[in-house]
Amino acid sequence: MEIKIRPAVFTDLDTILEIINHQILHSTSIYDYEPRDFETHKLWFEDKLAQDLPVIVAETENGTIGYATYGSFRHKIGYRFTVEHSVYVAEEFLGKGVGKLLLAELIQLAKKQKYHTMIGVIDSENKGSIAFHKKYGFETVGVIKESGYKFDRWLSSVFMQLILE
Repeated sequence: MEIKIRPAVFTDLDTILEIINHQILHSTSIYDYEPRDFETHKLWFEDKLAQDLPVIVAETENGTIGYATYGSFRHKIGYRFTVEHSVYVAEEFLGKGVGKLLLAELIQLAKKQKYHTMIGVIDSENKGSIAFHKKYGFETVGVIKESGYKFDRWLSSVFMQLILE
């Protein structure tokens, strides 16, 4: 299976929305409760483009199978060199190297845009994502216990950091 990484375009939004809504409904990888609608997601995409923030997709000959992006870590001027990233892969393609390609490209884009630090905020139960990030040099720099609530239970957030050089 050949996987190509490229910038997302408007026609990718339906598939990106399917991927994120599946995660919202079935996982703790994102602490939202309600699926997103197309109009809200379209505004999200336009805002990313307006701020020169990347949204990239992984695709095969059959279409988009994952996406990744980053954005502001916090909205204070002193954090302007730090971004928080997200990588999501369609369920049937997990473990097939898609996330690796997306994250590697995001890291390169962050370096080109002169960011200094990338932050991942990962649910503490998501051992696979934590191990995945460690492979790319991310270090656990903190845990905020019981910082989220979903599926009728408290969830803890693991903060992982990569300093770009």
